[in-house]
Amino acid sequence: MKLPIAILALTTPALAFTPSPRISTPTSSLNAVSKKDTYQITLLPGDGIGPEIMSSCKDVLGALQKRCGFTLEMKEALIGGVAIDEAGDPFPDESLEQCLKSDSVLLSCIGGYKVNYNTLPYIAALLPLPIYSLINIHTLICYMIVQWDSNPRELRPETGLLKMRKSMGLFANLRPAKVLSQLIDASTLKREVVEGVDVMVVRELTGDVYFGTPKGIDVVDGKRVGYNNMIYDETEIERIARVAGDVASKRGGKLCSVDKANVLDVSQLWRDVVTDVITKDFPDVELSHMYVDNAAMQLIRWPKQFDTMVTGNIFGDILSDEASMLVGSLGMLPSASIGESGPGVFEPCHGSAPDIAGQDKANPLALILSAAMMLRYDLDRAEEADILEKAVEAVLDQGLRTADIKQEGDGCKLVGCIEMGKAVADIVATIDMEVKV
Repeated sequence: MKLPIAILALTTPALAFTPSPRISTPTSSLNAVSKKDTYQITLLPGDGIGPEIMSSCKDVLGALQKRCGFTLEMKEALIGGVAIDEAGDPFPDESLEQCLKSDSVLLSCIGGYKVNYNTLPYIAALLPLPIYSLINIHTLICYMIVQWDSNPRELRPETGLLKMRKSMGLFANLRPAKVLSQLIDASTLKREVVEGVDVMVVRELTGDVYFGTPKGIDVVDGKRVGYNNMIYDETEIERIARVAGDVASKRGGKLCSVDKANVLDVSQLWRDVVTDVITKDFPDVELSHMYVDNAAMQLIRWPKQFDTMVTGNIFGDILSDEASMLVGSLGMLPSASIGESGPGVFEPCHGSAPDIAGQDKANPLALILSAAMMLRYDLDRAEEADILEKAVEAVLDQGLRTADIKQEGDGCKLVGCIEMGKAVADIVATIDMEVKV
């Protein structure tokens, strides 16, 4: 199968990637490249804390390659705000071409803002001036903070993300929310509610109200009117249903389809098609249906009732974020975006956190877990994925915590991004797990 992930070796020359043939089963939409000794990986460090967590993740993957005897040839490309600054495009064609030629893509995060440090000398020169000059200082400070979100829509970081998904055909987003025993107290919910929770949300990514047309803002009878179109065709629903059925069959065998069929015609079609696909192609999967408002409540009331959930773009956008907070921190959550063919993109659920960028405060664990998803779903390296996941749990067992998962009085050691990444890499190199070479 394919999932979003980019990984590149620092020593890799600029080369044309040649991905391997991908393998799949007749009813599965998940396919991986054939297992091999060398893979071509594109890394998209992005903005904010992205380059820091990517650096830590590469160290961990380096330790894994050395231990398990395979090679990830990793090459970086531009996306997001840094791509706007350097290439005038949030996802340049060169980046797209490189991603499409890869076996998989690993993405850190995009967007936020950045500090223009070139203005600091001018602000320092103004500091001795009288109070009336503070307005000039304020102007320079505003200039220091580069807000990409104030750009025209086509020059915003998120536009690059949407372009990547559409151009690479990434129609399915897999977002797991697994509560680790070491971090139960980081959740805002009671221990008895979240203990043992392990939910996978499968979200359709390229249809629904976000992409439906017609859409826009018009003036009607002298009043502004905004409108969007919530639309799916049956083939779009069929393919996401097959992904969800495949995922559910490899997990607990239970699938809950979320819609609003009691009031939306598009949801009635969704329910009918999902039922047909699962009944025909995945007879061993137990299928249920739930209205989205009830699902939002049940995720908080008793999340352990869910194993795999599948839903449309806008409902999935909301429910996957809600499910992620069961865990207690977005800094622990990976995700994968996949299509019908070609590489997937793997990325953490958290944002670019520009307020802590460059300060060694970021949590690299979600990106490391995203790399594990890449290994499992895109590269046919399930045992190596297990090593990364066990290493993350082991480092938490050692009592190491970054600031986002540190609790007052927990007796754990506060560490930065670099130390956390090194600790995981050390465990990957030494953990007692057998891997077939």
